[in-house]
Amino acid sequence: MAAAARCVRLLLRPRRYPLLSCLLRTSPRLLCIATQQKSTGQNLEDYQSQNEPKAEASSAEKIFIEEKAKLEEQLKEMTDKYKRALADTENLRQRSQKLVEEAKLYGIQSFCKDLLEVADVLEKATESVPKEELKDENPHLKNLYDGLVMTEVQIQKVFKKHGLLKLNPVGAKFDPYEHEALFHAPMEGKEPGSIALVSKVGYKLHGRTLRPALVGVVKEV
Repeated sequence: MAAAARCVRLLLRPRRYPLLSCLLRTSPRLLCIATQQKSTGQNLEDYQSQNEPKAEASSAEKIFIEEKAKLEEQLKEMTDKYKRALADTENLRQRSQKLVEEAKLYGIQSFCKDLLEVADVLEKATESVPKEELKDENPHLKNLYDGLVMTEVQIQKVFKKHGLLKLNPVGAKFDPYEHEALFHAPMEGKEPGSIALVSKVGYKLHGRTLRPALVGVVKEV
């Protein structure tokens, strides 16, 4: 303590340390700190560097918080974009798969339409043969008719194998998605809106109407 007191008295001498003497006289706290530092071997500059203003630390912390908030917002935005991209990719995959499946099912649609004309010709040919002429006395006509019938049956089997079904809706309710009305006429004993006559049969390919049936529809009297 005696040595510390001597150091203080030396520091208070204005001739040797005029600036430090003035500073210590105006601030007793600094005087005490200077005394303690002198006794421990520390100087005043070390003390001031260890006790910098907390404002700098607060400012750095504030900048860190702001940067963290920006990064979190960017992460949230990128995550949202990533999820949307995944959803769009999945939708595109499903649409592409559906198109491929439809192409497999309906790729023969144009070919089937052309074959329908052949089936119509066979049907008209068998209907045009007079049934009373189909006798043993006329074997050539009978054999020809039997061959036409067998061909028509076979072509209908091929149609069915590939998902092509005939529509012959006599007596059924009129459906604009499957039938095309050629005329409307009142008929006794028939329910209005039902089909009384089929002028040309229709066809469906895997549940989709390939050709609507041409029909006559019953109307109210």
